[in-house]
Amino acid sequence: MKSPRVTLRSPAEIAQAREAGHLAARVLHMITPHVQPGVSTEALDRLCHDYIVNELQVTPANVGYLGYPKTVCTSVNHVICHGIPSPGQVLKAGDIINIDVAIIKDGWFGDTSRMYFVGEPSPLARRLVDTTYEAMCAGIAQVRPGATLGDVGHAIQTVAHRERFSVVREYCGHGIGQIYHDEPQVLHYGQRGQGLRLEEGMVFTIEPMINAGKRDTQELADGWTVVTRDRSLSAQWEHMVAVTADGFEVLTPWPEGTGRYPAMV
Repeated sequence: MKSPRVTLRSPAEIAQAREAGHLAARVLHMITPHVQPGVSTEALDRLCHDYIVNELQVTPANVGYLGYPKTVCTSVNHVICHGIPSPGQVLKAGDIINIDVAIIKDGWFGDTSRMYFVGEPSPLARRLVDTTYEAMCAGIAQVRPGATLGDVGHAIQTVAHRERFSVVREYCGHGIGQIYHDEPQVLHYGQRGQGLRLEEGMVFTIEPMINAGKRDTQELADGWTVVTRDRSLSAQWEHMVAVTADGFEVLTPWPEGTGRYPAMV
C-alpha cells in the first residue's frame, strides 16, 4: 500500500534529481586523493565546500541544516554517521572514513556518501567496508515496481548477518527531491513482501550503516555525532536511486566508475 505522502516523479523531475545526484558524486570523486594520513577532517570539509561553491557553483545543502555547522559529514572508524569535521581530528594510517555530501542544484537535492581507506586498513576494516558496499548493492538490486521496501531491507541485512555484522536501526534512507529528507523512510532491515510497495517514479536513498560489533548507537554531546556504543568499527555507503519502469537507476554514479568494487547490475 503506497503512502499518499510519497511523491512519484515525472521523467523531467527525475532528470533534475539526476543532475543534482551527479554533482554530489563529483564532490566525492574530487576529495578522494586528499584522504591521506596527516590530513584533518576540517581540511577535507573546506576543500569540499570550496569545490561545491566555486567549481560546481551550487549550494552545499548541509551548512546550517537543522543547525549543522559544516559542508560534509566525516565519520571515522567507530563513528556511524554525522561526524562533524574538526581541525583537531587528523587522519592516521589504518583509519576508515565515510564522507557524506549533499548539494542543491536548482532546488533539487543530491545526496551520497562513500567509504575511504586511509593507508592500509586492517583485515576487519576492509571486510566491513566491502561487506557494507555489497549490502547496499544487494538492497539496490531489489528495487523495481512491485517490490517492497521490506525486500530492500531484507537483502541488506542478509549480507550483513552473513558476516556476523549488525545493521544500525535508528537511522535509515529517505525520500529525496525538492525536500532533503522526505518520505519514504528506507529501513536497512526487514521482511520480504512487507512495507511500502515501490512504484515507478519514486526517488530515495539507500544508505546502510553496518557495525562490526553490536548495532547499539550513542549520540555524543555535540548533538550530531553518532557512534557505536561498543566502539566497534562502522561503515556506510549511500546512493540515490530512482524506481524505473523495469528496475532502478542509480542517480549518484561515481564519475570514475566503481574501480575495485563490482558494478551494480
